[in-house]
Amino acid sequence: MTDENKSEAEVETQDFEEKIEELEKELSQKNEEIEKLQEDLEKSESETQEYISLSQRLQADFENFKKITDKRNKDLIKFANENVIKEFLDCYEDFGRALETENDEDLRNGIELIYNKFTDVLTKEGVTEIPAKGEKFDLNKHEALMVQESDEVENGYIIEELMKGYMYKDKVLKYSKVIVCKK
Repeated sequence: MTDENKSEAEVETQDFEEKIEELEKELSQKNEEIEKLQEDLEKSESETQEYISLSQRLQADFENFKKITDKRNKDLIKFANENVIKEFLDCYEDFGRALETENDEDLRNGIELIYNKFTDVLTKEGVTEIPAKGEKFDLNKHEALMVQESDEVENGYIIEELMKGYMYKDKVLKYSKVIVCKK
């Protein structure tokens, strides 16, 4: 081989070595891009897992909301008889007033029996009388129909109960109608 051929071969070898280096650089860059894409893929998978987790939490929140709504509906049902009991109270009071008459003993015994049954039913349903006479006047339980002066009762206390009041569980069903002492 001649010097010229050697030089040409060296130049070609050098060109090949440069191309190999250039290809190795490109390969290195492509490997870096692949690593970056893998990192992006892992990040996307992580975000997807977060969204799945969020979706599961929202599902659980919705289930809790349904349970709360069901409980509220049960409470509505619990107090559904309120209006019937309210109407029932007027009959109950009429029987009570009938017991105050003392004419016929059999009539009295029959009415007393009915009155006691009414009392039992109302008690079982959670209805209680609101104490009034001698109690301090309470706007949340009593309705003042009149005010009077009295030496026997303190100011702001109830002198007389004109109509009874009732509570249904922990709610005022009917306010007591009363006369209040005012000095």
